[in-house]
Amino acid sequence: MTTQLGTRLPLIQGALAQISLPPLVSAVSNAGGLGVLTTVGLTPATLAAAIAAVQAATTQPFGVNLMLQQPNVAELVPYLLAHPVPVVTTSAGSPKRFAAALQAVGTKVVAVIPNVTVARKMAALGVDAVVAEGMESGGHIGTETTMSLVQQVTAAVDLPVYAAGGICDARGVAAATALGAVGVQVGTAWLAAEETPISPAYKAAVVAAGDTGTVVTGRRLGDAVRSLANPLTAEYLAAEADGASVASLHQIVDGSLTRAIAGDVERGTLMAGQIAGAITAIEPVKAIVARLFPA
Repeated sequence: MTTQLGTRLPLIQGALAQISLPPLVSAVSNAGGLGVLTTVGLTPATLAAAIAAVQAATTQPFGVNLMLQQPNVAELVPYLLAHPVPVVTTSAGSPKRFAAALQAVGTKVVAVIPNVTVARKMAALGVDAVVAEGMESGGHIGTETTMSLVQQVTAAVDLPVYAAGGICDARGVAAATALGAVGVQVGTAWLAAEETPISPAYKAAVVAAGDTGTVVTGRRLGDAVRSLANPLTAEYLAAEADGASVASLHQIVDGSLTRAIAGDVERGTLMAGQIAGAITAIEPVKAIVARLFPA
């Protein structure tokens, strides 16, 4: 038995910008889910190398994510058309310009969506599936919660719908199924995976987080991001409340994800979702998958 995406389990690994690199992607695919490679910061040449590394480590299906705010998406798509991968997921925009071309070379296109209106647009576009992502998620978020969003999206479109936001174990999978989803996309749980290439300090911060340990920055910038509360987020939110200029706000946060990945837990943006409060240990990917889908 396999899913529509060719995987053993109805599980998509959320694309973690700058983080979901070959070690994590291949581990998730080998465990039965769909590992998804980030392209943030990659060029066509480094994307080719990353795909080759995934293919060397797994024979299972995997995906490549296009975060559509990236300035070089138009350079990455031609490579993916010339060297097709099983799945491309898209986020932070519409894949209208290239979805049909990707599908024509055999790639399934899965769009991450924040509301029913966008879900309907993706259905009209003809994508293969959507991920309904609630604002509980880490990183870039919309305004609707997973509980309210997923059931409305499944009622609105005749597409496979994967639920995302606030899911880290079998209870979350069962809830997603009850709301009409065919499967789940999971992001934050992988931050505590042994195979995830981030600093031990970042992983420890996720494990230590409580249920109210995240905040949302970027609302003034029109780009809301959920991350763990720390001195950087406190500075940003204070500046935002004081009416700081957009340029000043950017100065605080630009480059901060890279700092977090390198281990700066005070001046980095530790992107993570609200479910971080339920993550209590650093474990191998296989253990995380087993908790989501017990045998």
